[in-house]
Amino acid sequence: MAMDDWQPPTTAPPPEGPLVDTFGRVADDLRVSVTDRCNFRCTYCMPAEGLAWIPKGEILTFEELTRLLGIFVSLGVRSLKVTGGEPTVRADLPRLIRMFREAGPELDISMTTNGALLDRLAAPLADAGLDRVTVSCDSLMRHRFAEMTRRDALDRVLRGIRAAEAAGLTPVKINCVVVGGQNDGEVVDFARWARETGYVVRFIEYMPLDAEHAWERAKVVPSRSIVKAIDRVFPLVPLGPDREPATSFAFADGAPGGIGVISSVTEPFCDSCNRLRITAEGQLRACLFALEETDLRGPLRSGASDREIERRIRAAVWRKWSGHRINHPDFVQPARSMSMIGG
Repeated sequence: MAMDDWQPPTTAPPPEGPLVDTFGRVADDLRVSVTDRCNFRCTYCMPAEGLAWIPKGEILTFEELTRLLGIFVSLGVRSLKVTGGEPTVRADLPRLIRMFREAGPELDISMTTNGALLDRLAAPLADAGLDRVTVSCDSLMRHRFAEMTRRDALDRVLRGIRAAEAAGLTPVKINCVVVGGQNDGEVVDFARWARETGYVVRFIEYMPLDAEHAWERAKVVPSRSIVKAIDRVFPLVPLGPDREPATSFAFADGAPGGIGVISSVTEPFCDSCNRLRITAEGQLRACLFALEETDLRGPLRSGASDREIERRIRAAVWRKWSGHRINHPDFVQPARSMSMIGG
């Protein structure tokens, strides 16, 4: 079946085996948002005044999150990414990571963070069982960083990155959202930084996931142009495919570090997507751009059995659509922003 011909399935999902959709894609990568709150106000995500936070009583508890994770592990999930909002603002996060580790001893557990609180949390998180971190950093220039995040926090983020490295949360990856007319002139500087530090910098195309719905396609910088710009200065060698959506490159001269590009807009990877997302209040999303969610908190709190929740998860994955359709005239931007979804 061609991806563009997708229709909601009329058949039931398999009752056993891995989490699979009607295209044969197996979902084994889970992203869990532990909070919708954030201490930054990135221009491509949130308005300056922030958002209306979800009431604390509606946020999943540590025990609810851990129970859900156990169910997903039993269904074949092998990789867990802890997200937010900003996950490090969730109180007692190391205890939650320890609970996650106990629920999935063999899981690859990583976290995406803005890094501002890592200087004091990196070591406790590593001790609790976190494997590695990805830190969002959109500029290496203090004034531009402040413009894009609305926070003068570049020095704190850099300290947090160094603390993560010292704690063994490696390989340290850096996510950089590239927005035309803002930070696109820094891509070579980021590559130079990767060579100097050994970090892997991943450039992400600007996506329509902002709360104010002000996304402009003209500001999308194609990943191919980013790779070309870097390759002219620091020749690159493509690496083989891995489980990440990024297309990865090493430096041809053997320098440490590397770069990657995530081409969500210009070269979507929907046909190989293996990801699921749980929002902070317990909604399951089968796609980052999904227009529907499946409630897991309600069944959790009403006494549903693990088997009943499993059936609900299987049905949601089975209904996973063909792709986000950003490049189609009928594209509809999700009502909720990245911080509310848990990227």
